[in-house]
This record gives sequence, structure tokens and C-alpha cells, in this order.
Amino acid sequence: MKIAVDFDGTIVEHRYPAIGKTRLFAFETLKKLQEERHQLILWTYRSGKELDEAVEFCRKNGIEFYAVNKNYPEEVFDEATVSRKIQADFYIDDRNICGLPGWGEIWQIIHPEKNPGMKQAQKDLPHRKSLFSRIFGK
Repeated sequence: MKIAVDFDGTIVEHRYPAIGKTRLFAFETLKKLQEERHQLILWTYRSGKELDEAVEFCRKNGIEFYAVNKNYPEEVFDEATVSRKIQADFYIDDRNICGLPGWGEIWQIIHPEKNPGMKQAQKDLPHRKSLFSRIFGK
């Protein structure tokens, strides 16, 4: 799977433009996902020097991303032809509607087969309906 991961507030506590304290189990979970051959994409607001610092911070903590703010490493960003939206199977971001679950819960959501209760809970998630449907009951 391709998994897009935000940096500030997700891998580390929000201290932009500084790098915040690492969130509990973030790097352990990301390393395990990489061991399972998932493609991790760093998907962040950061650019320039701040982006380079975030990439290097992750590298020093054992995470080498498949791509950074791109769908694939060779992608050349041209606003006229390329969307900034990253194509991924999962997006891990502290700005989700319900916020960032803990990294242990993220692991369970990605691996419902390893947790039978989570597998059923995932089937029952309301996100299978559109936001409009959930708000207006249609």
C-alpha cells in the first residue's frame, strides 16, 4: 500500500518551523510498515530548508521515504500539469476530522486481520458514507 504521512503534529509534536518531540511509537510503527514493504510518502506543508530538516530527521530515525511531497520519486512538479494531491491508500495526518489516533491504533486500522475486533469495527465505520450523508442522513 501507499501511505501518505504528515510530519508536524503526526510524526512529531507540532512546533513548526522547529522540529517537535517525536510522537510515541511513530518511528517504530513507520519502520514496521516499511518492513512490510508499504511505500511511505512524506506528505507535508514543509518546503525548502524546513523540509530538508524533516527528511533528515526521519532518516536519522531510520525512515527513508519512497517519495517526498510527490506520488513517486521521479515526479516533476509543474502546477499546470501535476496535482499536489498525493495518491495513497491511507493518509495519516493530525488534521483528520477526528484528529490523530495513537500510532498503536493506526497500526490496528491498517492491519484489521491481526485484530478481529478491529476488522468488524472497520466495517462499521461511518466514513463509508459521504460526509453529506452522515450530516443529513441521506
